[in-house]
Amino acid sequence: MVEMTTAIAFGLVALGMVLTPGPNMIYLISRSICQGRMAGLVSLGGVALGFLFYMLCAALGITSLIFAVPYAYDALRLTGAAYLLYLAWQALKPNGRSPFQVRELPRDSHAKLFTMGLVTNLLNPKAAMLYLSLLPQFIDPSKGNVLAQSLVLGSTQIAISLSVNALIAITAGTIAAFLARNPRWITVQRWLMGTVLGGLAVQMAVEAKK
Repeated sequence: MVEMTTAIAFGLVALGMVLTPGPNMIYLISRSICQGRMAGLVSLGGVALGFLFYMLCAALGITSLIFAVPYAYDALRLTGAAYLLYLAWQALKPNGRSPFQVRELPRDSHAKLFTMGLVTNLLNPKAAMLYLSLLPQFIDPSKGNVLAQSLVLGSTQIAISLSVNALIAITAGTIAAFLARNPRWITVQRWLMGTVLGGLAVQMAVEAKK
């Protein structure tokens, strides 16, 4: 099974990923600010279902992939590093966008909010790359059942993501108001995010397989 140190390390990486803006965060923040906290939390329910779908697909796929394709791990690792560099550039490029810059959204029913949260996550390349590129790095076939390890780590990521995103949805209005009054913090946030992403990308690219 998964060792405690491995679970903690994966949890820290998952925390770093969920704190970096992506389609899910931007949608939840904008929805919470435009329609209220409950709308953000209902949307988060759809996001959670999307994560569960990705986790099950990745867990089943990784199980066969690790044993069947010798270089699959390296391909996933390098692809993930490239995507993290892309996210870093999106944050650091001139006129980069902060997720707390609100997009105007119409008021929708709870059913539509849930569906849109699900669709946003299913179409989110960041979610896909998290499971396809990061998860394999923390799985060690010598420690036992690969599928079980995948499910444990995936469940850890979902718990962390839902906790952080729920907190963000609840406090989105307060954070957005603070950044509007202090525009320099938006720049600080973008550069901090870009630096962290770039560092993760370099580490992923040079790290050898376990």
